[in-house]
Amino acid sequence: MYRKIGLFFLSLWLLFILTIVITVDIPFCFSGNCEFVGIGYLVSKNVIPIVCILCLIIGVYSFLDFSKKLKGATQIPFKITKIEGIDYEHLTFLTTYIVPLVCFNFVDLRYQIVLIILLIVIGVIYVRTDLFYANPTLALLNYRIYKINGEFKEGTREDIILISRKKLENNQRCDYIKLDNRIYYAKPKVDE
Repeated sequence: MYRKIGLFFLSLWLLFILTIVITVDIPFCFSGNCEFVGIGYLVSKNVIPIVCILCLIIGVYSFLDFSKKLKGATQIPFKITKIEGIDYEHLTFLTTYIVPLVCFNFVDLRYQIVLIILLIVIGVIYVRTDLFYANPTLALLNYRIYKINGEFKEGTREDIILISRKKLENNQRCDYIKLDNRIYYAKPKVDE
């Protein structure tokens, strides 16, 4: 569950970066008699960017944890019997959630509270519905999403979601790591 929450933070990295750009308030002085305004002032004027930086750190940690898990032992290989690329899921998530949230009024406290509530609700939905595979950040990191049917040791499974860095094809054998009940990370089986 904590991995799904971490991947949710990772999926919103673009929102956090854009929010930092929109809201950061650092005074610049180009005259000869400039003074440092103080850490307290900078922190009080930049609460939202600081929170966004913390969220970015959680996202980076989550990605490193995800990458570490993917290097672990794999299950017995399976054979793809039907495959469909569903990379559009990344774009759907991006246009549905991230782009509209950037347009929020970040100055007014009421809008900040609404944004926090929306992010919590979206996060709960994201985790409960296993949408962590539709992560636009993973798309930028060259991961692909597939919906497949496959022949596994235990029998045929249908509508499995695969996340892969490699291009996968029909009738290909793949090693995999189970991320969730129906979501796997897969890579083509290397013949020995």
